[in-house]
Amino acid sequence: MIEDHPKVQFGKTGVLIVNLGTPDSTSWFDIRKYLKEFLSDRRVIEVNPILWQIILNLFILNLRPSKTAKAYKEIWMKDENMSPLRYYTLKQADKLTKEIGNKNLLVDYAMRYGNPSIKSKIHSLKENGCENLIVLPLYPQYAAATTATVCDEVYRTLMKMRWQPNLQIIPHYESEPLYIDALINSLRKKINEISWKPDLVIASYHGIPKKYFDKGDPYHCYCHKTTRLLSEKFKEIPIKTTFQSRFGPQEWLQPYTDKTIEKLPEEGKKNILVISPGFSSDCVETLEEISIQAKDSFLKSGGLNFEMVPCLNDSDDHIKLLKYLITRKNL
Repeated sequence: MIEDHPKVQFGKTGVLIVNLGTPDSTSWFDIRKYLKEFLSDRRVIEVNPILWQIILNLFILNLRPSKTAKAYKEIWMKDENMSPLRYYTLKQADKLTKEIGNKNLLVDYAMRYGNPSIKSKIHSLKENGCENLIVLPLYPQYAAATTATVCDEVYRTLMKMRWQPNLQIIPHYESEPLYIDALINSLRKKINEISWKPDLVIASYHGIPKKYFDKGDPYHCYCHKTTRLLSEKFKEIPIKTTFQSRFGPQEWLQPYTDKTIEKLPEEGKKNILVISPGFSSDCVETLEEISIQAKDSFLKSGGLNFEMVPCLNDSDDHIKLLKYLITRKNL
């Protein structure tokens, strides 16, 4: 009996860092496939599911992929043949592996929507001997539509596994000092690179529908907490919180980033920096929506200078933060 027992890998801990997701290419089909998975998540779209599937399949998935594909083509990394979000998340996993330097701790990455999937990566880590699993959703500020849906997918995967690994999910880190310091360092680095002084820093976070906040989602509060902590340590320039990327006709968290930026030149603020503290990696929302669309709108409204502060990406400060979050209770 013992001789017939299959060989089992064991004794390792798997770390899975998880980002939102990305299409596999800029083709209409791949964009549509990605949007279908993303917009079918009932934590993302909280409306009647039957009605929503009719709207999604008859209208949105026939009209929106072309617009979204255009945006992705603006920022696609052609040499790497991948989106910036995938590129930087992959780099984060690689650098964490080297920085942690523990052969019994395997670091990998997954996407909540698209590839590589959470399910495939959990199974891969388990097959490679990971009896313990640490999941780090790369969302500093918790929201049901981001962190919680990562947890949902992790739980769904584990529910179908005969031999489940022990699980730890690292919570939100909107007020972690290393995170705040990393954001401040990125701000100061950008200011040292430009030849003009900003009148204002816009801290632009991804928005959520206001009704989610009304139902008790803490995301709004966490975003303002991050900005407050930034302002307490970075006093040189005022920082204002705004929310971007709204979708559909309903009211979202305000003030809106695009509307705010359009009005700033009228208020005498013609030189601005925009930082996106809620995004762990540059993506279509930062590189196309902010660095291209918002900049163009600001300049057309009478602004003079506009710069976007890069996300933390695979910077040394960010890797230091992620390593700390992963290892503080585990090594």
